[in-house]
Amino acid sequence: MIFDDYEPCYVISIAAKMIGVHAQTLRYYERLGIIEPSRSQGRVRLYSKRDIDRLRQIKTLMYELGVNLAGVEVILRLKEHITEMERQIEEMEQEIKRLREAGL
Repeated sequence: MIFDDYEPCYVISIAAKMIGVHAQTLRYYERLGIIEPSRSQGRVRLYSKRDIDRLRQIKTLMYELGVNLAGVEVILRLKEHITEMERQIEEMEQEIKRLREAGL
């Protein structure tokens, strides 16, 4: 079975070990809204590869670069906004190319 980056597959204890933090830290990040793991039908937190990558970014920003949690939230929001803008630009460029090829 092949998992994509969004497939929830790691329970909190495994995710915490992968990141190198306590499970309580992950619960705290969830309460702050920095991370939103999926939930199983039994309400067990499940983390995807994308969640793990985001948690690694958070840890790097905090522990290696000295950014506080408020700064981390701002940086992650800006990064998401930039990614969305890049997607929109790509769509516009494709539409322009399509219109040029159609002779419009």
